[in-house]
Amino acid sequence: MKMKRCRTCGIYTLKETCPNCGRPTTSPHPPRFSPLDPYGKYRRMLKKQVFGGQL
Repeated sequence: MKMKRCRTCGIYTLKETCPNCGRPTTSPHPPRFSPLDPYGKYRRMLKKQVFGGQL
């Protein structure tokens, strides 16, 4: 996946840094789903702590 997206301004680009704000870009695609995800338990616990179960 070569497409990247700036989290701040929402610009799509192929560069590692945003041409508008200069911040690093990330992949716009979600990670692949795996039923054997070894870190899923911890991710769900963190989500509960951060959002307080309000989702």
